[in-house]
Parts: sequence; C-alpha cells; structure tokens
Amino acid sequence: MNTILVTTSRGLDELLKQEVLTLCPEAQIKQSPGSIQFEGSKEDAYKLCLWSRLANRVIWVLAQGKANDAEALYQSAMQVDWQMQMDPRHTLAVQFVGTNFAIKNTQFGAVKIKDAIVDSFVEQGLARPSVERKNPDIAVYARLHRDSVIIGIDLAGASLHQRAYRQQTGEAPLKEHIACAMLMRSGWTQNTDAPLVDLMCGSGTIAIEAAYIARNIAPGIKREHWGFTKWLGHEPAVWEALLDNAIAVQKPSCGGIYAGDFSRKMVAIAKANADYAGVFNDISFSQQDATKASPPVANAGYVVSNPPYGERLGELTSLIPLFSEWGKRFKEAWKGWHVSLLSSNRDLLRVLKLRATKDYAMNNGKLECRLANYLLDEQNTVQFSEDASNHEFANRLKKNLKRMKGWIKNANTNCYRIYDADLPDYNVAVDRYGDWLVVQEYAPPKTVSEDKARKRLQEVLLHLPAVTGVSPKQIALKVRSQQKGTKQYEKINQAGEMMEVFENGARFLVNLTDYLDTGLFLDHRNTRQKIMQMAKDKDVLNLFSYTGSVSVFAAKGGAKSVTTVDMSNTYLEWAKKNVALNKLSGPHAFVQADCTTWLADHKGKYDLIFIDPPSFSNSKRMQNTWDVQRDHVKMLSDATKCLKEKGVIVFSNNKRGFKLDETALQSLGLSIENITKETIPEDFARKGNIHQCWIFRS
Repeated sequence: MNTILVTTSRGLDELLKQEVLTLCPEAQIKQSPGSIQFEGSKEDAYKLCLWSRLANRVIWVLAQGKANDAEALYQSAMQVDWQMQMDPRHTLAVQFVGTNFAIKNTQFGAVKIKDAIVDSFVEQGLARPSVERKNPDIAVYARLHRDSVIIGIDLAGASLHQRAYRQQTGEAPLKEHIACAMLMRSGWTQNTDAPLVDLMCGSGTIAIEAAYIARNIAPGIKREHWGFTKWLGHEPAVWEALLDNAIAVQKPSCGGIYAGDFSRKMVAIAKANADYAGVFNDISFSQQDATKASPPVANAGYVVSNPPYGERLGELTSLIPLFSEWGKRFKEAWKGWHVSLLSSNRDLLRVLKLRATKDYAMNNGKLECRLANYLLDEQNTVQFSEDASNHEFANRLKKNLKRMKGWIKNANTNCYRIYDADLPDYNVAVDRYGDWLVVQEYAPPKTVSEDKARKRLQEVLLHLPAVTGVSPKQIALKVRSQQKGTKQYEKINQAGEMMEVFENGARFLVNLTDYLDTGLFLDHRNTRQKIMQMAKDKDVLNLFSYTGSVSVFAAKGGAKSVTTVDMSNTYLEWAKKNVALNKLSGPHAFVQADCTTWLADHKGKYDLIFIDPPSFSNSKRMQNTWDVQRDHVKMLSDATKCLKEKGVIVFSNNKRGFKLDETALQSLGLSIENITKETIPEDFARKGNIHQCWIFRS
C-alpha cells in the first residue's frame, strides 16, 4: 500500500470523493480543496487513471517532507531513491504546484527538485537524466502546502481531462471532467435512460461524455501515453488486466442523447469528435437555434449546456437578448424538463427569469463558475409579464424617439443621441450611428450598488433592440468613468472596423468598437456648422483636431487653407481619410505635434482658430502635464499671438465646473462672447452642460 494523491478542479472535491469510493471502496479518504489522499495499491491507482471521469492527476507519492526553504525542499526530494523510479537514459519533467513565503515561484521550486533528482544520479556515478518538458518519459509532480511538500510520480503523465478524442474545439472549450461533473450534478447520471439534450453543444464534449457514461466506457480507454509506461515501478500485467476488463464491460450502444448548435461548423466538429471517440451512432446531432428549439422526444428529460458567458464586454449586447428569448422558450416548450447551465456570469442566468432549485460552484479552467439547476415545473414556467410595454427605461426611450421624430426627419445626419441618463437608475447614454447603437455606461454613483447598476445595464441592453429595431449584434457597449489624461483616446478593442456616417452634407468615418470615443463628437454638431459659416476665405487652424471633423467643415465653408494639428498620428491619419472622403480641394496641412507648445512658434498666421482641448493630459509625448483650468489662459495668450488682425478664436471644453478666467483674457485685449447655448444641439439640450464654448475676437 502507498499514498495516492488525486487532484481535480476546485468545486469537484465532493464528487471526486464519491467517485473514488465507488472505484476503491476500501479507501480511507483525507480530503482538502482540489485534492484527496488515501492509502491504496497500484491497481487502485491504475483504476483511477483509467476510470476517473473527474480527476486531473493521479500521483503515486514517493516522499513527503519539509519545504520551509529552498534547501529543505531539495533535501525532501533527495529522500527518494530515484534510481528505483527511473532509468537515467529517460527524460523527465517536474510540475510544481503552490508557493509559500520562501518558495515564491513555481519554476524555482521545480528547478530545485530537478536538481535533487539529477544530483542523486550524478553522485552514484550514473548518467545525468535530461529534461523534456513536452512529452517526458517520467513526469514528477510536487505539491507545496505551507512548509510541506508532497513529491511523486504523475501516473497520468498529462491531465486526465484530456481524453484523446477531441480533434478540434471551439473558442472556449469545456474541459471533459467539468462536463462529467455537470452531468453528475444535473441528476442525469442517476437516470441515464432519460433523454439528455445539449442545446449549445460546441465541440460536443457534454454529449460525448454522456455517451461514455451511458455505455460504461472508461474515459481513459483511448489514451496512448501514460506517465507510468516507463516508470520502473510499473506493473504491466495489472494494467493490461484492467484494460481487458474495461473493454469487456462496455455496453454496445445507447440512445436518447441529443446535441445541437447554432453553428454548422461546430456541429461538424462535434460529429468528428464523437466519431473519433467511437460514440457517433449514440448521439443525434442537429444544427438549431436554442431559442427556438423544441424537445426531441415527448417524455421530459435533462437539458445540460455550457452557454457563452459574455466574458468580453461587447458580447453582452447580443447575449442578453439571446438569454431572454431562451428563457421564454424554456417556459413555452420544455415544461417538466430539468435544465442545468454552467456560467461564470450569474447576471446572464438571471435574464432567463427562472428560479434555480440548486447551484454548485465549479471552476472551468481559471473561471469561477456556477452550475445552476432548474426544474421547469408549473411554478417555473409561468411567463413573466414584464416586457417593453411596461418597462420604465423602454417607455422613456419611446417617449424620446416620439418627441425627436420631427427633428430626426429634418436633421441632415444619421448620428444623434437618443437617451442620456434621463432616468437616474439607468445611467447610460445611447447614440445612434446609422443602423448601429453605441451604449456608454457611466460609472454608477456611490449610492447605487454594483449589482443594481449591472442589472440596470442588462435591462437597457435587453429593451434597446425591441424599441429601436436595431439588431443586438449592432449595439456597441462601452463603460465610461472619470477619464484622466489621454485615456479617452485609448484603444479598448482591436476590431479596426470603420463605418461611414453623414452630417450636414459631410461624410465621416467612425469606429464604434475600438475606442472609448467613436471619432465624431456628436455634441459639437452645431459648433462645426458655426465654423463652416465663419471659414470662407480664412486661414483656419484646428488645434487638438482629433479626427478632423472641424477641418472638413472649415474646408466645406470655403477656407483659404486648413491646418490640422494633433499629437496622435493615428488620429491625423484618420483626419486625412475624412478629408479625402469628402473630396475637398485646397491646401490642407496635417501636423503631428504637442498642441500645448506648438502655438508659440506660429505667430500671425491664422484668421480663425478652433481649440477644443482635453480636460487633462499627462501623455509621455508632452513636455509637461496639461490642465485646462490651470493652463487655458496661457494657451489662449499663445493663440492670440497666432491670429492675424481681426482674427477669431473659438474655444470649447467639456470639463465639468470649468471657470473661464475672463479678467486675465480681457487683459490680453480679447472680447469674449459665450456661445454655449447656440452650440448645444437639440438632442443634447436636456443636459446642456456637456460642453462650454466661447468666441474671442482680437
């Protein structure tokens, strides 16, 4: 008898204990998070390698010792008679798990144990074993807990969840042992004659594992590489007998397992995997939409699925309506069925509007997930009455659109704001860009809990498609908080897709997904018109130009020349594209420079200067930090020196609470006119404080 350590994913400990007791009834189990230990034979260890559906690793323990420092760890590894475990000509790898105050790095721990193994051979005058990380002959496993370490042979060689039947997977594959845990927790494994359906089967893992369970196929039967094959302690006869028995107890076939997915490609992958696993004929595959699916048989059974979690922010916009529709479909068509769904996003599961009878924690990889079990009994299949017709946010949005109908019809643009935190509980702005919507979530006030804010956002995303007619796939979601420096311009995605919009006879490229801002500030629509009206025969300077929309309108207004200045080359290139898109002739200069210092060297050149600086910036490309409240007088003083006689400056900014230093500016000989009201468009009128704007004349 020897100590056997069996590891699994967090949350599966109790299930693993039950499984080990089924396979090894005499085991006296010692349990800890993610692992169990017991005294057993090699036959017990081999049986777990072959039959455990839940374990990751089966370790034949060779030593347990101190690891309160590097030397103690080394000495603990030296306790083992390594010449009895491996041939020096064989390769080895050490997997080290855990850290403590002295061993802060798993790689360092692995190297210490490797050194001890190699030294034990060298000290005996034997050849030095070499390290092979990918497919070693001998896999050594070490687990550190506080100041103690367990060292042994990893009999599996690689994680047991790798069943060797998956030829291809999707983007976020479900691990095989997690699929088995889901099936066990769902209740189906106690009643395998009941129908089992996976409505979002992906690469087919749940259905294939179910077929293995129903046919009593050992999960390790197809693995070719084992960690014990070249271990000197291996007993081939015991292993071969277990293999023969496993083949003998397999059931010839099963039925009643159904797997479907919306993606034809994933269904094809699932079929190929099932075929390689030898259970293709045991599963009925179909391409179908889960939100429209009906039960494949009359008698109720089990639905077990691993739906998408919405880990990436942008995915929520399409997943929330999908889960809402799925919940309605469950209530309509799946009465009497048991449903088990795994997700790391409890909020998404709540959108189903089903009451869970039980839920279980389990990790899928590094993601902390919950498996929620639902029984679609009479109480759970009552349709919730809430819909867009009686929802507070939906009603306000409808009211806004009705009020704006005439304005939208007459406005010569296809991009405008339709909602801006009108209701305190729904703290978002919604902008329309052609047939897309951009939803910006403002950081919730401290009085609103994070849970409530998240629930409100989900309600917004749920009702927007119904009220506006925009597809959920064409809703871009952004979270906006207090921005510092150039953060408002930072990339948040890498899609790189531009779309064209129009405004008052001009066309612009916008990017709705990659940046916090889209490339067109909608609140400056009127300001751009004003610049166009003032620009005829003028030399115009657009400072802090962003994507050049003001430059486009200055040129359209007949400017003699337009100079576009910004520190970002990305935005200057974007500005060039906008100018080209509008086929504008005339001299256009594009200058990459720090706008806060560039003015000092360009005196007396411009008739009209537009300045719309950020509130604050500490970009590395700038000589100093920039604060619009602190530095606006200096900037406007420099700008004044760049004006020709009778020149004009249009100055705007969106810093909340900004106070213009009128006394200092008047001392520069500037007349001041506040034009904020006339520069706020109608779709921003409810919140007239989005920016402030002035005209200065020399």
